[in-house]
Amino acid sequence: MQSFHLDENDPRSPLERMRAGDWYIADDPAIQEAYLHALAQTGRFTREYPDAPDAAQRILHDLLGTLGDGAHVRAPLFLDYGTNLHIGEGTFVNYSLTALDVADIRIGKNCQLGPNVQLLTPIHPLEPQPRRAGWEAAEPITIGDNVWIGGGVTVLPGVSIGADSVIGAGAVVTKDVPARSVAVGNPARILRTL
Repeated sequence: MQSFHLDENDPRSPLERMRAGDWYIADDPAIQEAYLHALAQTGRFTREYPDAPDAAQRILHDLLGTLGDGAHVRAPLFLDYGTNLHIGEGTFVNYSLTALDVADIRIGKNCQLGPNVQLLTPIHPLEPQPRRAGWEAAEPITIGDNVWIGGGVTVLPGVSIGADSVIGAGAVVTKDVPARSVAVGNPARILRTL
């Protein structure tokens, strides 16, 4: 987790700072507009999914940064912006994914995500004053190809999970997981190599 440091002379807008992974305050109108757009589109996706699950994926093709061929996401889906979520081809995402995509979230090909998975990129200052003032930043999450993430798993900011790994249900992944590993627990620890 990065420590809080603010350049008082930074001329960038909060949206530009957010996209760069630097500290920003989310009350900027451009950031709120992007959030409200994602909220409206995920609401539409959730309403249309029960009647036409495959057709509803078209909404996600327009909303997400990437939705690969043959990927399928079940509703409901909870996002901050959508544009920073990238889902590889053939990946299946079960009910109630929460993907706080302030920074990039990249999910590889042929992954399986259980229900109620949380992929959380935002970070907040440890220092009380800037946290109270509303400063935040984000660190990306990367999930390799052919990863199985069990139900209720939480993946924290800045974590990478290597290809062909398995994350046991309910795990809280606080550190990188090497490829071909089984990780379980809170905090997640490597149980064995595949």
